[in-house]
Amino acid sequence: MTAGRLYLALALFAILAAVGAQGCDSGPAQPEVSPPPTVQVGGDPADGMVTGAIPGISDDTVLFGQSAAFSGPAQELGANMHLGIRAAFHERNLAGGVHGRQLELTSLDDAYEPEAAVVNTTELIDRRNVFALIGAVGTPTSRSAVPVALAAEVPYIAPFTGAAFLRDEQLTNVINVRASYYQETEEMVERLTTDLGITRIAVMYQDDSYGRAGYTGARQALERRGMEPAAIGVYPRNTTSVKTTLVDLQQGDPEAVIMIGAYKPVSTLVLWARHIGLDPVFMTVSFVGSNALARELGAMGEGVYVTQVVPFPTDDSIPVVRAYLDALAAYAPDAVPGFVSLEGYLAGLTAIAGLEACGRDVDRACFLEALHQPGLSDIGGFPVSFDTHDNQGSDAVFLTTIGSDGRYYPLERMAEVTP
Repeated sequence: MTAGRLYLALALFAILAAVGAQGCDSGPAQPEVSPPPTVQVGGDPADGMVTGAIPGISDDTVLFGQSAAFSGPAQELGANMHLGIRAAFHERNLAGGVHGRQLELTSLDDAYEPEAAVVNTTELIDRRNVFALIGAVGTPTSRSAVPVALAAEVPYIAPFTGAAFLRDEQLTNVINVRASYYQETEEMVERLTTDLGITRIAVMYQDDSYGRAGYTGARQALERRGMEPAAIGVYPRNTTSVKTTLVDLQQGDPEAVIMIGAYKPVSTLVLWARHIGLDPVFMTVSFVGSNALARELGAMGEGVYVTQVVPFPTDDSIPVVRAYLDALAAYAPDAVPGFVSLEGYLAGLTAIAGLEACGRDVDRACFLEALHQPGLSDIGGFPVSFDTHDNQGSDAVFLTTIGSDGRYYPLERMAEVTP
């Protein structure tokens, strides 16, 4: 094992070494947390600045930047990514920080709009002088922001999206933690066809790069099985305009519908479908925002399936989940554990591991090189592996469903019965 691999492995081991046991019921679905007051959505551009020889690095602090949705129909995704990152940073800061430096995060609202993401990314790099970007939310926003970050050679860590373009090895500044949308949709089609014997599968997707990424993954998974979508429905981003979409889907008489969208339009589609008596199997990807989706659906959520890219957020038999629950309780005691904030926590741990591996004399090049090193096997029981030609750490996809009580339940197969 090279020195770089060893340092990174030791760093992750140290992050999780003090984990204690804690039990937790998944509880009824509800908002995990509102955007905390530390989220900066305007004001003095100097707020959150850290100056020094290395951008974002001072003698006492390391400053990360985040552009994400803190308003609009995807706002809970940004809020909960922020929550998880902050919980990881708070946990580490209480232990003395990383090589004597406290971790800080400044966040700007892009409302899930690409133009705002470009403005925010430029602001964070050029005026706030952040060391790295972390926890961006969405494919269209990342597609617009990544070129800005790449041109400035700024690390782009753990975006909340499974878009294929972010897995391009030419994007040397990007580190993905989660599995891709192609992997999620492959798992969906496999489970629908194998577990339930379904052959008529429709696809509903958001009309932008996120939706098209998920649609492409679903279509390719169907084609591998000699199938085509039974129907296709499209809706505009940042709207709940899905009635025409529902009509298009209904015409295909689908047995199942794969939905690529955020929680507001997805829940609206399901509720309208059930209102008019259309009741196929509904499945959606992790980006939807699971807690928010279950809350929006209420009693009509039973039987909706969601693929996830992180472990079940209350399974404290997994060391990193146990650490997350402890960190969340310490940072935001009233917050409800959830898949999105757990992903944010994993993003925070990934950033911490990169800083740890570089030592006190950290810079962006060392940080990225450390995170691209092969040889890492997991983060506290969550399998991850990077190398110089693979910037995606995890390939894991998990199946969950909403039970009659509004709670999420983990499943191995779709045929399993839940409460």
